[in-house]
Amino acid sequence: MTSSDIQLLAIALAGVLFLVGLIVSRIRLHPLLALLVTALAVGLAVGMPVDKIVSTMTGGAGKTLSGVGLVIALGAMLGKILADTGVTESISEALIRKTPAHLLPWAMAATAFVVGIPMFFEVGLVVMLPLIFSVARKLKSASETPSGVRGSSYMFVGVPVIAALASMHGMVPPHPGPLTAIAALDASVGATMIYGFCAAIPAIILAGPVYGRFIAPKLAAVRPDGEMISQFTEKTGEDRSAMQPPSAGLSLLTALMPALLMLLHSLTQLALPGGSGLLTVTAFLGNPVIAMLLSVLFAALVLVYLRQGDAEVLRSSMTASLRPIGNVLLIIAGGGAFQHVLAAANVGDAIMHLSLQFHLSPLLLGWIIAMLLSVSTGSATVGIVGAAGLLAPLAGAGNVNTSLLALSIGAGSLFFNYANHAGFWLVKESFSMSMKEATLSISIIQSIVALVGLAMVLVMNLLPAIG
Repeated sequence: MTSSDIQLLAIALAGVLFLVGLIVSRIRLHPLLALLVTALAVGLAVGMPVDKIVSTMTGGAGKTLSGVGLVIALGAMLGKILADTGVTESISEALIRKTPAHLLPWAMAATAFVVGIPMFFEVGLVVMLPLIFSVARKLKSASETPSGVRGSSYMFVGVPVIAALASMHGMVPPHPGPLTAIAALDASVGATMIYGFCAAIPAIILAGPVYGRFIAPKLAAVRPDGEMISQFTEKTGEDRSAMQPPSAGLSLLTALMPALLMLLHSLTQLALPGGSGLLTVTAFLGNPVIAMLLSVLFAALVLVYLRQGDAEVLRSSMTASLRPIGNVLLIIAGGGAFQHVLAAANVGDAIMHLSLQFHLSPLLLGWIIAMLLSVSTGSATVGIVGAAGLLAPLAGAGNVNTSLLALSIGAGSLFFNYANHAGFWLVKESFSMSMKEATLSISIIQSIVALVGLAMVLVMNLLPAIG
């Protein structure tokens, strides 16, 4: 490890502290401006040419939005259609009516567990937001606070969802992170999936319902912006009609259609050979943008057009659904700019050089490298690719369980999702949280998931290997 590596790590750490200071100090700079200023400052501090700083910032913002921007926008439209036609309300009422209040976090975690099998974290959260807001609003507006619900109802039911989506995203194939590690380490997909489920379930329980019950009273003031809540939970304008909500089956099909399309692709990906024509079709249908687009069109068709709804009201409603998410999208873009400046400054290389100074078990070392890379660069993908590439020679030596190593790397990449991660800003802005509240929620949730995942890896390594 050289002095330049130490300097890079010091600049990266100072950059994160500077970013937090701009947002939470008396300056109270808007997060988008704070992210852009910090990205510029870090780029200058590491000696990056000014033209490269600009291109890296704009390229990072564009790349980040290309991955989640359309999905979030289409998810907002779908959520608004489901709210205006009574689907979200009917599902939340059924969930509350049939589930005791103290078991609602478990029901929400189970729902997110299923939704999270095929979906990226950000996509799954967008799909689940209408249900989170609707259930939480009904709990909050009840004439008597239900037994077992203390503090913020939005955290009470939201924390388990975040925990489940994060666990599935980082530890269970066919998500890109675990698949990337599997490919680099030549591990077994089936074995890694079994190990992933075994690690994800206790992680979801501890980081979800258990931690949610602890943190909800401490975050009692957390409540999403009124416009965001109404977008996902309330009927608006002329659409407050006497039209009856659709059947339970149609409601569930419409709400879960994005997850079903992505799950179909995931299953065919595991079952069919690479050149299969059917796999090509399901890959197209299961692409997050296509899945969300088809789901919006399907919802508009079966919930509005075929039920003689007002097309003009539908268009106005979808237009209104995009207004509250503009701020969220721009902040996510700012996070992408900051993340890519850190990556272009080769902070990841400095982290890998640092990790080589320690002589540890490959399973523990993989988790640490992925964790350090993810925290420092703001990209779980960078953490996974860097750790898997660095440890691939050890995997080839044959003295390590490669499936558990892939799982350990995936778990490490989840640790302490913070201000240079796009997911952090999506959660923060969706729930209208302060930096402290967001840190106590998503950052701690994902840290618990990562630590439980590592613990499960070490325990399962004591058992006979699968496959």
